[in-house]
Amino acid sequence: MGQNDTTSNDETGESGANSSTRNEEADTQRSEPTADANDSAESRSIPDTADETVSSTNDSSEADVDVGNDPGADSATSSGSVEDAPIDSTEDTPIDSTEDAPVGTTADRAANGATNGGVDESVTADVDDTVGRDVDTAVSDTADRLATGDDGSAVESKPSESTPEIPGNGPSDTDLDDIDLEDVDVNTSSSRDRSSPDVDLVGDVLDDEADDGDNQGLFDDLLSGEPIFENKEILRPSYTPRELPHRNDQINQMATVLVSALRGDTPSNILIYGKTGTGKTASAKFVSNELESTSQKYDVPCEVEYINCEVTDTQYRVLAQLANKFIEKNQAVIADELDRLRDLRSRATEDSSVLEGETSTDGTPIETLDAVDERIAALEDDADEMEEVPMTGWPTDRVYSTFFDAVDYHERVVVIMLDEIDKLVEKSGDDTLYNLSRMNSELENSRVSIMGISNDLKFTDFLDPRVKSSLGEEEIVFPPYDANQLRDILQHRAEDAFKVDALTDDVIPLCAAFAAQEHGDARRALDLLRTAGELAERSQAEIVAEKHVRQAQDKIELDRVVEVVRTLPTQSKIVLFSIILLEKNGVHNINTGEVFNIYKRLCEEIDADVLTQRRVTDLISELDMLGIVNAVVVSKGRYGRTKEMSLSVPIDETEAVLLSDSRLGNIEDAQPFVQARFDN
Repeated sequence: MGQNDTTSNDETGESGANSSTRNEEADTQRSEPTADANDSAESRSIPDTADETVSSTNDSSEADVDVGNDPGADSATSSGSVEDAPIDSTEDTPIDSTEDAPVGTTADRAANGATNGGVDESVTADVDDTVGRDVDTAVSDTADRLATGDDGSAVESKPSESTPEIPGNGPSDTDLDDIDLEDVDVNTSSSRDRSSPDVDLVGDVLDDEADDGDNQGLFDDLLSGEPIFENKEILRPSYTPRELPHRNDQINQMATVLVSALRGDTPSNILIYGKTGTGKTASAKFVSNELESTSQKYDVPCEVEYINCEVTDTQYRVLAQLANKFIEKNQAVIADELDRLRDLRSRATEDSSVLEGETSTDGTPIETLDAVDERIAALEDDADEMEEVPMTGWPTDRVYSTFFDAVDYHERVVVIMLDEIDKLVEKSGDDTLYNLSRMNSELENSRVSIMGISNDLKFTDFLDPRVKSSLGEEEIVFPPYDANQLRDILQHRAEDAFKVDALTDDVIPLCAAFAAQEHGDARRALDLLRTAGELAERSQAEIVAEKHVRQAQDKIELDRVVEVVRTLPTQSKIVLFSIILLEKNGVHNINTGEVFNIYKRLCEEIDADVLTQRRVTDLISELDMLGIVNAVVVSKGRYGRTKEMSLSVPIDETEAVLLSDSRLGNIEDAQPFVQARFDN
């Protein structure tokens, strides 16, 4: 160390010459940009080994002068690096770029490295091919923060905890080439920032996954409690129970009519009436299931097809759906018969005696191989000719013809169950019922019977007399349930729907009382019991109690129309109240002009802004969309078109909801104006 210090002091006087030499080299570099760029590119290529770096450094610094700690040399070096080639500038001179390379040759950096105790050697030894672009970027950013301020100007570097001072230099000597990667803590563990390129993202992901494993999800908490239901589907209206309490009379009456189908005769048509929730559909499905199971038991071809006319409400759709169902069944019958005949033929080729007494499904004898082949060919042709009916696009007569051929393909008795039959008549008239009720006279192999189910006791009044006489051969009425009957129904369903001891003793009687209080609707009672169970399960209660039934009653009783009216905007409420005032004063077929006249007077009463008539028309359309009013555009000829409307909700209840609004509370003062208008 003493020798080095002495050498440094002896050569202090040469520092000015070294500085001048460097400045001249810098000028030479600026005058030769191409050579400088190549030299810079070469200087930034990382040697494979530390030995090569040391050799390169020694070769490039033959005239090294150890400036030591001489302040003049430090100042000159720092000044030259900042003014001529700001190596730490991130705007114009990126580190990895070979264009716009910083001023300073390899010899300069080698001289600095030798002077500073081999710093360049350590940098080159640390950075090899395994160090990625992220580390280079981090080093560049660190150097920038050391050499520049926030505004990009050069600042004096000061030693700190994050920027260790390089031995042999003063604080201002810190340069990119003077930074040892070992001294730069790029991947600090104290502050892990995901935005940093050097953060261990894999470790973070694993930590997150470990944390997710410890936390419970949204549904984990809901699934933690014990379920109350054993089989909730039993409480659905679509479920058909094994037994229907208090409907034995109606079931027996239907059975006595349909039993003729098991004898191969045509059953009489049946019309079933009753209010909603009286067990009409459930009883009809129960009888149909029994009919089909019994027909299979006695090997009698009998089929029941169910159609909900609330959904399938046109003649085309009804006939197309029936045709496709029978085509599918016919194809299944053909496939089974083809398998039997092919097996029979394979056995007959070895022993022709197996054909003795064999017949096809239509009763034709097939006692030779040629007859078997002919029958197989005929069945294959039938299968190819069966084309399903599209839901749209065919003429109605073609759809009916396809349905007729599909039904009459082989011998059978068909019962067509039309639920909500009044909706079909209301939408498309009685043509469908007329065709179905008269087709037996044209069928050769099969027989068709109709079972209609309706909530409207008077829908037959709109039928053609010929349809009415043939359709209503048998009529069965389902009366509403009373409270005791509903309790028996609920008890019967609850035994299979809920777990043991999941209900308190007062739950079923209370549900039955609420349902019987209205009109004896079993569907309403089942919905009430199911909703009470769901509310208890959501609150993670162990049993269903009386409070859950009352909560379910409040939830079901919520009148959606009242809620919609209550939440309407003020302008819509004024328009609706105008319609109510007109209807209360005996005006029918209310038009838009009349509504607008009353609307303007009501707005004056409550000091509200008056909208244009076009905007009021839009508000009426919105009320029509919500189902509160029924508006129809009517043409008045040369006088143009207007909307005629009427209320679709109860007047008194709707008016009470509107008057509960604080702003509309005094709107009754407008009543004399309305009355005066009609007196004139």
